[in-house]
Amino acid sequence: MGARLLKVGGVTAFTATDYPGQLAAVVFVQGCPWRCAYCHNPHLQARPPRGALHWPALLAKLARRVGLVDAVVFSGGEPTMDPALPDAIAEVKALGFKIGLHTACVYPKRLAAVLPLVDWVGFDIKAPFDRYARITGVADSGAQARACAEAIIASGVEYECRTTIHPSLLAEAEVLELADTLAGMGVDNYALQIFRPQGCGDGALNAVATAGYPSQAALARIGARFARFTLRRNG
Repeated sequence: MGARLLKVGGVTAFTATDYPGQLAAVVFVQGCPWRCAYCHNPHLQARPPRGALHWPALLAKLARRVGLVDAVVFSGGEPTMDPALPDAIAEVKALGFKIGLHTACVYPKRLAAVLPLVDWVGFDIKAPFDRYARITGVADSGAQARACAEAIIASGVEYECRTTIHPSLLAEAEVLELADTLAGMGVDNYALQIFRPQGCGDGALNAVATAGYPSQAALARIGARFARFTLRRNG
């Protein structure tokens, strides 16, 4: 095992929702450079000197789950922030698990390095690319996100592209614009996730109702753009 150890902030031993069609365990990697107001894992944004969980011990626990779950999903935080991610994925893959990855599309080069190792990617596209900083708080983050999305689409890896939306952050017209852009890029599996207040510490977002947003007409137009379209109002 290499000297670099994955910095893990938590683990979910069993889930049926984080990798479509597979029973999975989820490893939450610590660290994210973006500060999205609707983040539900803000405790994982910091990048501490040591992980909360010891990776070799966790890997041993995952080995004991062979035959009980089908896949291991690396989530975060932003898992591609961790330089130990490729080695960790390889170690888990060697156990026979399928590999899932949740990414906010932050680091194009690091993502490209792990795409050949993963079997499925759930990736977040947060806004029209030229308005990304409104969500992330980081200038030029839209260019990074676009590059990552293009790499995933071109890779042939199974994926779901998803956008979390809130009326205070994205107007309905911007949601429609983003859907049109993604469809034009070749996205064929898209999910809209309506903001949910559970677990979010932003009081201003929590105070704004999302009922009726976006409109049924907008949803019909968005759904028609994709071969597979999912609307999530509670997740």
